[in-house]
Parts: sequence; structure tokens; C-alpha cells
Amino acid sequence: MNKPALLGGPRTKGKDFPLWPHYDALEKEALNRVLESRNWWRTPGVEVSQFEKEFARYHQVRYGVAVTNGTHALEVALAAAGLGPGDDVIIPDFTFVATASAVLSVGALPVMVDVLPNTYCIDPALVEEAVTPRTKSIIAVHMGGHPADLDRLGQIASKRNLLLIEDSAHAHGSEWQGKKIGGFGLAGTFSFQASKLMTAGEGGIIITNDEAFERQARSVHDCGRIPEEWFYSHYIYGSNFRMTEWQGAILRAQLSRVEGQTATRHRNARLLDALLSSIEGIKPQFLDERCTRNGHYAYIFHYDPDGFNTLPIGTFIQALIAEGIPNQASYPPLHDLDLFRSGAFMTKLQSRKKDDCLDIVQRPFPVSHVGASETVWIPQFALLGDEEDMEEIAGAIRKIQEHSKMLLSRQPG
Repeated sequence: MNKPALLGGPRTKGKDFPLWPHYDALEKEALNRVLESRNWWRTPGVEVSQFEKEFARYHQVRYGVAVTNGTHALEVALAAAGLGPGDDVIIPDFTFVATASAVLSVGALPVMVDVLPNTYCIDPALVEEAVTPRTKSIIAVHMGGHPADLDRLGQIASKRNLLLIEDSAHAHGSEWQGKKIGGFGLAGTFSFQASKLMTAGEGGIIITNDEAFERQARSVHDCGRIPEEWFYSHYIYGSNFRMTEWQGAILRAQLSRVEGQTATRHRNARLLDALLSSIEGIKPQFLDERCTRNGHYAYIFHYDPDGFNTLPIGTFIQALIAEGIPNQASYPPLHDLDLFRSGAFMTKLQSRKKDDCLDIVQRPFPVSHVGASETVWIPQFALLGDEEDMEEIAGAIRKIQEHSKMLLSRQPG
């Protein structure tokens, strides 16, 4: 067999993966529609308000509030939920920083707990152990598109009178027991950043079934205004988190493809599961039987160098990229970020003891370390290909395994 592409051999991947972001005449028509309307601002426009309704309907909830980005979606949701100084919010240690920074934005303390070793989603048993009288909310992150255990988290939230918020930035269209995610707790938040499963470059949305919460979130996102009241009345503290009509129009077009794209990603990921499970040293992210649809922001698998003659994961990833298979960097554990290691996060907290704050980042998080340092993420657009693409991904990994000694003994040329 040919030597690895990293060492000068031909790459495994033949045709290119589908391009991302995907667009066609729908997006072009949408942009022209907004251009000619001269209503580029959401307040007099119709695109954002229609998108809010359509996205909420698709995710089987009553309301949607579109905002500037996914981070702001979390910030607005937490503010609208009434969380603030003195409150604790339990979050997974293995997630993007925005899950934690959004908690800090309202003056609350993000309490990190470890994740499950099979799905890399928040561990419900550790959530229950972490609850104290200060705890007011749980944020469940659907890692890579796989839903967190919404059954157990819902039970804990109900039993302990906590608010459950779903950080669904990875999980547009994912399902738990046949129901779309985002509506299992008080709110679900989504991102439309460039790498996400539908995109307008940036953007976000909060969805909910709670009418009072929706009204509060809408006020927070629009300078404290209340719908139907005089434009220059401002009833609560809010800011400007409004989405533009350009984004709303683009996202309406993007939404029209989500169902089909989600089905394709889920189907191709199951084929990859079968192909990669037979390769020593490769363990795909577990698919809980209650996850009836995984939107797959990324295809995540654990890499064991012992199955590749101790080839370091960094070299494995370089070799995989050289074979034509894209890679997306994993998140570092939150507690390892400079923000938390230096104590800088405490500038956002009021009336909290330093020792109590530092304690949250000094606990052990062994599974988060594994997730951050021993997993490989293939980005979602690769899953929009066909069976041949999935076979080539598996073929590239087998090729690297067969030539792992060569990769260990030689430097890339």
C-alpha cells in the first residue's frame, strides 16, 4: 500500500467533501428580498419575526427570540430567567467557554462538573451531587449534537426546583426519544456561527414554551422594551441583542434544509460507527438509544495510541488531514482556561468568597481531560457526503494505522 500522504504518498480522499456553508438560489433570493424591501432592521421588518416562528415550530415549541449570536442567546436566557449574583449554575467542564462566560455575565457562579465517558455530555450523577442551596439552574450541553441525558436532568431539575436550560449550539434538529431538543426545560439556546449546522455567519436564538419567559427574554434583547408598548418605554435593564433582517432571511433559507441535512448526517455517522468500531484504538462517541436523531455538529471519536503503535494523537491528526480528512479542534476543559486558572473570572462575581470560587476549578475532571486531549473531531460538513466519503474516512484511518511505525520513525517531508 502507498505510504502516508504526510510522508509524500498519495492522499486517500478522492473527491472533495461538500462545501460549507451551503447556499443556493434560496439565499440569493432572500438577500435580494431584504435589499429591495429597504427594511434591513428587524423592528419594521418581517424576516426575523418569521424565522423565529418557523424555527420554534420546527423544534416543536411555542416561541423563539432571535439574537445576535449563540453566546448572547445564553446571556439573554439567563438574564430573563432572573439569575444573578449569589446564584450557582451547574455546567459541564467540557464545553465552549461561552457556557461559562454567559453565567458570569449575570454575576452568577458557573459550577463545573465532569462529563460522561461515553457521550462527553454532563454527568447527571455529578450534577445531583453538586446541588447546594445556592444552585438555581443546570445548563445541559448537547456535545457534538448528542443530547445530554434529558430524562435524568429533567428529574433532578424538577426534584430540586432548578431551571433547566439546554445549550443546543451543536444540536439543531437533534432528537431525544422522538422529540426535538430545546424544549425539555425552560429554554433552549442555539448558535448560527459559521461552523454550526445552519449559519448566517453569526446569530443565535432562544426557544421556549413559557410565555412569561419569552416576554422577558424579548425585553432583555431589545433594550428593556415590552412588545406593544411605546417604543421609547424601557421597563427593565436590557441591551441591544437584535438580529438583522439579513440574517433572518438567510436563516429562513438555511432552515429549509435542516431536516434533510440532519437525516444525512445521522445516517452517515451510523455508517462511520460501524466502519470505525472495527479499527483497534478507535472508539466512536456512544449513541444512546434514546437519541433518535443526532444533528452531529461533529463526528467525535476517542483515539487510543496503543492501537497505532503509540503514535501521538497530534501526529495522527496531522496524518489524517494530509489524507484529505478535515479536523476540528476539541475544546479544552473550562477549568484549564487562563480565565479560571488565574482567577480572572472572579471580577464578575459579587459577595463571593475567593476560596469558594477557586474550589470549583480545583476539583478533578478526569473525563473532561480525556475528551479534550484524546478525541478527534471531524466537522459536520464531512457528514453531508455519501457512503464513498465515509469509506474513505475509514480507509484513511486504516492507512495511518498500517503505517504508524513509519510515521513514528520518520519526520514529515
